[in-house]
Amino acid sequence: MTIEAKEWICSVKVATVWTEPVSAREMDAPGTANPVLLAEWLEVLQYKERLALCNENRVQTQILYGEPVLVEEIKDGWAKIIAIWQPSKKDTRGYPGWIPLIQLQKSKRVDSIGVARVSSVRAQLWDMKNRPLLVVPFNTTLPVISEESTCYKVHTAHGEALLDKKFADFAKSMDHFPKLSIEHAVDLGEIHLDLPYLWGGMSPYGYDCSGFSYNMLKACGYLIPRDASDQARNGEDVSVDDSSAWKKGDLIFFANDEGTGPVRHVGFYYGNGQLLHSPSTGKSVEILVLEGSKLEKEICAVRRYAV
Repeated sequence: MTIEAKEWICSVKVATVWTEPVSAREMDAPGTANPVLLAEWLEVLQYKERLALCNENRVQTQILYGEPVLVEEIKDGWAKIIAIWQPSKKDTRGYPGWIPLIQLQKSKRVDSIGVARVSSVRAQLWDMKNRPLLVVPFNTTLPVISEESTCYKVHTAHGEALLDKKFADFAKSMDHFPKLSIEHAVDLGEIHLDLPYLWGGMSPYGYDCSGFSYNMLKACGYLIPRDASDQARNGEDVSVDDSSAWKKGDLIFFANDEGTGPVRHVGFYYGNGQLLHSPSTGKSVEILVLEGSKLEKEICAVRRYAV
């Protein structure tokens, strides 16, 4: 059923955006359920099955609890969506793909005083009787209905809820979050050291390379493109050949054929000739010495997103 594109929100803590409804396999059922069972899903996936998410073009990206999407079509329990907070060359409106309809909810107009964005790796949402409601991940952003002494009252897919101020940043709107230093993006990235890579990953359950750079910079007030190839076309150009000009927090891009092929990878310059990145399937977020590594000869661009 094709419908007029209307805004919905994600109703699970992390929803995976699939290439097509048939892209999800039987083993992926925990990841397509509501409530979503992310830990159980990822435990099931061995290296071969994780690699297939990329090599068989099964997964596009992920969205977080409360994140808005446009729904363009509903078919056999699946929704064709556009993730409007994730800029992409694939669609001028945002990142396209398919999500199980049960992981979405029609958005409702709400009177808010601003938005709260989760600043910790994970945060507990509480219902209005102070009972645990849902654990939501880093960068989850929700409308704030009112501010209380120790918490924000937020609007969610599960109704009104409470979010402890200690675990969130507040702004009048998405555009009003202060732009922090790109060095701070690296500091946030270090919190995720040793986190296993996940193709399409956009949460502390697993990031891919560009999901990692996107989310650390998003937490610092910069909404950059979702994919590495798009990220490499934006921002301020920094000399590839003069590493003394690189600053901690700059994005370094890599390509096959010693940097002459299409962009395939991105990471943060960590300083002192090192890279902070989420490498590839089977590996984890790490700090890498570039000199002598395979990546050293594949550097193709350096971009700075600081204002």
